[in-house]
Amino acid sequence: MEPGSFNGFPALPTDVLIVEDDPIIALDFEDTILGFGVRSVRSVGNVATALAAIAARPPDFALLDVALAREKSFAVAEQLDAMKIPFVFVTGYGGGACVPTAFADRPRLGKPCSSEALQAALRRATGSEA
Repeated sequence: MEPGSFNGFPALPTDVLIVEDDPIIALDFEDTILGFGVRSVRSVGNVATALAAIAARPPDFALLDVALAREKSFAVAEQLDAMKIPFVFVTGYGGGACVPTAFADRPRLGKPCSSEALQAALRRATGSEA
């Protein structure tokens, strides 16, 4: 087994930040990601808390719900992009969710998403596909 690998697969990020305003969805993502063997998963429900969490401890990877309760997650995406931290947009609006042109090429997962799609997104964050 390679150093930093998990069950023979390439390493996953060790710290994942979930920005999701629905606590049930956030918990589901959290449980699934922890089940993959990720050491730390943090969930926040709004932009201000997400930016504070990133400032306190930058994650290795982030899942960003596009449409939060009263705001969009694009300010978080801008901060993560500036810090070269990989992220994936998550949306219940399908592939047609409007994102700024600067993020048009960023990966997106639909809600709900399969465990396999989520794990593949995490592996891409480390630069290695499963």
